[in-house]
Amino acid sequence: MTSKTPVHAPLVIDIAGTDLTTDDRRRISNPLVGGIIHFTRNWHSRVQMRELNREIKSLRPDLLICVDHEGGRVQRFRTDGFTRLPAMGQLGRLWMNDAMQATQAATSAGYVLASELRACGIDFSFAPVLDLDWGESGVIGDRSFHRDPRVVAVLAKSVMHGMLQAGMGNCGKHFPGHGYVKADSHVAIPVDRRGLKSILADDARPFEWLGGTLSAVMPAHVIYPKVDARPAGFSPRWLRDILRGQLGFSGAIFSDDLSMEAGRYIDGRQLSFGEAAVAALQAGCDLPMLCNQSVGEKAAGLDQMLDDMAAALRDGTWTPNAQSHARRLSLLPMGDAPGWDAVTASPRYQDALRRLQALG
Repeated sequence: MTSKTPVHAPLVIDIAGTDLTTDDRRRISNPLVGGIIHFTRNWHSRVQMRELNREIKSLRPDLLICVDHEGGRVQRFRTDGFTRLPAMGQLGRLWMNDAMQATQAATSAGYVLASELRACGIDFSFAPVLDLDWGESGVIGDRSFHRDPRVVAVLAKSVMHGMLQAGMGNCGKHFPGHGYVKADSHVAIPVDRRGLKSILADDARPFEWLGGTLSAVMPAHVIYPKVDARPAGFSPRWLRDILRGQLGFSGAIFSDDLSMEAGRYIDGRQLSFGEAAVAALQAGCDLPMLCNQSVGEKAAGLDQMLDDMAAALRDGTWTPNAQSHARRLSLLPMGDAPGWDAVTASPRYQDALRRLQALG
């Protein structure tokens, strides 16, 4: 890194399309921005994605380029050679018949996922899901490995191992667990009325067991009123006292998307994007994330958030955190990834692909 590298860059934002606009370049150069998250609208082909990410890195070598790419119905890139990854619930069902085959397939899924992304210039994916499958949540559903937290932890660790083999970190989500509630936090405000003891003994166990190997955690936009009146992502009780203090997690904490319905609802009112980002930082989040706001009329709200965050920095409402900065940088891959042809021709990739194809 050069001396020009920002030392306070907590925000993760999106860009408008398949190449950078003047506004995208301006925002990427903002020292408050530390990451970019891609969506399907940013994808046309492997060559286009690689060039897009190369241009982003030419502007900001330290920027973390992310995508929400889990497998199943949450997979942003599906064409031009990308492997259709299984839903994690499929691996959980396989576990019931052959646990060892399931763990091997999970490692293969993680390796293929991360290898293909890295070959296109992606640094980081928000995977795996650690939520339990209670059979109630439509938004989680087969994104979950299983109902049993032990099975979830073992299969998630296998996926994480595969990702690590390909040089990519991981993000466990959605702490302390989103699977118990029916409501979808994209369009509603889910409330889980269980007590802390019950949650920690069940849904939060994978986060506890994997705390030493998780690179990052994303909290749920869920309110657990018996623990705190605020959603977990805005709660010092959940993030500082429980996740960091009680469970000992030392990696990065991302917010979930602040544009979601539950993403800005705090203390009985809907906050602005800037207020929500500051609230997340004050609660213990390292990297607040705002998605799908760079296009059309919504872009004014994204720019307003950047202005509001700059004002909050000037007036001391929030203070840059050196540890948060270090955690963000730790998520960047070590070294350049091989090109697509080299990756897909490698024996390790071919073996992983065969294991996935055997799932049917």
